[in-house]
Amino acid sequence: MRGKQYNQQLKLPAPWEKDAGYGRKLKTYRNHTKIIAQPGIVMKVLRRKRVVLFMAYFLLLVLTMLNLANYKWTKEPQHCNHQMRSASYQSRSDIRFLYRPSLAKKRQLVYVLTTWRSGSSFFGELFNQNPQVFFLYEPMWHIWQKLYPGDAVSLQGAARDMLSSLYRCDLSVFQLYNSPGGKNLTSLGLFGATLNKVVCSYPLCSAYRKEAVGMVDDKVCKKCPPQSLRLLEEECLKYNTIVIKGVRVLDVNVLAPLMQDPSLDLKVIHLVRDPRAVANSRIKSRHGLIRENLQVVRSRDPKLRRVPFVDPGHKANKKDGSDYHSIGAMEVICDRTSRTLRAALGPPPWLKGKYMAVRYEDLVENPVRTLRNIYSFANLTANHDIEQFALNMTSGPNSSSKPFIVSSRNATQAASAWRTVLSIQQIKQVEDYCHHAMSVLGYDRVRTAGEAKDLSRSLLSPSKL
Repeated sequence: MRGKQYNQQLKLPAPWEKDAGYGRKLKTYRNHTKIIAQPGIVMKVLRRKRVVLFMAYFLLLVLTMLNLANYKWTKEPQHCNHQMRSASYQSRSDIRFLYRPSLAKKRQLVYVLTTWRSGSSFFGELFNQNPQVFFLYEPMWHIWQKLYPGDAVSLQGAARDMLSSLYRCDLSVFQLYNSPGGKNLTSLGLFGATLNKVVCSYPLCSAYRKEAVGMVDDKVCKKCPPQSLRLLEEECLKYNTIVIKGVRVLDVNVLAPLMQDPSLDLKVIHLVRDPRAVANSRIKSRHGLIRENLQVVRSRDPKLRRVPFVDPGHKANKKDGSDYHSIGAMEVICDRTSRTLRAALGPPPWLKGKYMAVRYEDLVENPVRTLRNIYSFANLTANHDIEQFALNMTSGPNSSSKPFIVSSRNATQAASAWRTVLSIQQIKQVEDYCHHAMSVLGYDRVRTAGEAKDLSRSLLSPSKL
């Protein structure tokens, strides 16, 4: 009794009747245990939860269907009047840009496949002077310099990958072969840039006009403001024809993946020259080709046993030793040329209609007719100024004494200079390395030194291509 009276005096509230802190009492359920005892109430609550869950699921399903419908609509071609953004604003580093379907006509892509000292600098000028062409001169030079002393054959894959980027106007690939910690490359930092009509002409530079045919003075072009590669990319996208000349792809089969790529319309122009004339020119410019000669010679098969030709009437001297790499490189060059010619004689599907061989001797003998054939193959038109340029550059007063310089010269005289300069030993060595390529291309072999020096006799026959 005392305990009951004590509780009544204190009137202690139950735990569920405590004040909420603001003078209000929370709603209490003294008979909460009775709810569990009434299954009807429980079922009613559960039914409400099921309805809410069903409505949420249905709403989610509707949103998903609307999202899919919107995705399908954006993927289908839309006929609208809004002008699309120019491709020049796309990021070259966005991989989707490389593989998206082209909305415009494919660019005509051309690769000039050749080797050192084949007249390729002059040949490249025939495209460099065309205002419709975006021309690049020896871009793979950067690879060989960066990866030196890698042998020539091992660098073929890297060269192909660079071409794949350049033909898509992605010039950022040059940064891969820049010096560590060096500044970003600019338009003037590319090999041969100071002779490039695109780099040295408006709008990148005010020194020249692309439509004006004529050689670029490198001293003038060096004063042009260096432009970012991004601006050069945007300029590249304006052209419908891209031509790249290179001596560091040794075999047309290396380019097969690019020629099979449906997004690229790539053709190959194979510029060839009498291997004996190439060897003579390599010897003449051997000091400028030391690194390249070493990289090419390292690609020779070490298992082959080579027996050098010996001329009984020729005494060995220091000059013969210094010419060893120049002549030795011809073994690799002619072996790879033969692979290209075998592919051209029995062309696989990816090469049919996309390969053209041009003999340097035919070009200098009849420059206008040969130029027209070359331009027709590349879907270009030769105007009078370019034809006159080709004619003037091959009909100078004498041969040039400066290698690596494109100038007006007596090209016919230069083409046969080897016949009076090379020893019979050197001639026989080159003919042994290059007999298959010479046979296919129509370069006749000689038997004696007197036969070689007899300039009244032509050593050209019709090509088998």
